[in-house]
Amino acid sequence: MLEILGYSLKDIENKNIEEIDSKINEVGIKQLSENLEIGQVTLKDIIAEIKKPGRDPREEGIKPILRTDVLKIEDIQEGMVLKGTVRNVVDFGAFVDIGIKNDGLVHKSQMSKSFVKDPMSIVTVGDIVDVKVIGVDMNKQRVALSMKI
Repeated sequence: MLEILGYSLKDIENKNIEEIDSKINEVGIKQLSENLEIGQVTLKDIIAEIKKPGRDPREEGIKPILRTDVLKIEDIQEGMVLKGTVRNVVDFGAFVDIGIKNDGLVHKSQMSKSFVKDPMSIVTVGDIVDVKVIGVDMNKQRVALSMKI
């Protein structure tokens, strides 16, 4: 979007936000969204976030109460029940911070006992959830989680 408007990331870093906002209004949201091939609502969300650079909405969330005995993947065992914070929600599930380096994945089939079409209907970023460890892959450094406890 910045490129289309004739700007770069440096312009945001240099706080030229008002100038960029003026250019967006000049071009128009409808025209700009068509050029970018995205919806107007999505474009408005992007513009709102560009106006506040350096802010990560995940930082504003409530921090989970993490177990002090679980600090690395080697500490994780199948069957453990942990508290975690949802860090990202995608089409196939949600990534949950359980206090180790890599977030664990709750596949959408493990979110509920009933069928889940859209994981975003079950959890949102920042939610604190109870999860059960159903798999640990030391080679790939991955943890599979379930919310079906």
